[in-house]
Amino acid sequence: MDQLLLSLPDIKTERLFIRQLSLADAEAFRAMTDEPAIIDAIHFLERPFTLANAEKLIGSNQDGKDCFWGVWMLGEPALLGTVGTHIRDSETIEIGYWFATAAQGRGFASEAVRGVIGALVRVYPEHLIVAECRPENVASWRLLERAGFQPDGADGNRPGRKSLVFAPNQNTR
Repeated sequence: MDQLLLSLPDIKTERLFIRQLSLADAEAFRAMTDEPAIIDAIHFLERPFTLANAEKLIGSNQDGKDCFWGVWMLGEPALLGTVGTHIRDSETIEIGYWFATAAQGRGFASEAVRGVIGALVRVYPEHLIVAECRPENVASWRLLERAGFQPDGADGNRPGRKSLVFAPNQNTR
């Protein structure tokens, strides 16, 4: 892979500013992530989600194969959520996300996911972009479908999850 995720520029959408999380964001990331609804849904997060956990996850950005993006409303200081991007192999990038409970239901996750996908498609046009989701997580499943993902019929790598593939030719409502 000629470029790593660290080379992607900051992203602005209509309402959001999205950039790679840095260690300076660790406390805000910890506070946003340490909610029961998030901890219970994301298999690799420890409970409680400590500052050390946040720093470790943000530090994983340094290899360029994993990158956690912070999502903020333009001009606002509160971290709303994160979008993770992960190079899985020479042809595949996985995307995932979580958002603070207070930020849910307002379209922020959808807008952020679309923004990050747009950047990935521009930089990695030949790569497959994938996601995993529990089918019973209806809100997340619908978000992925609206963003242009389609289930591929395969099980995900994580228990209880199904694999979805970004289909760029889809009409993404």
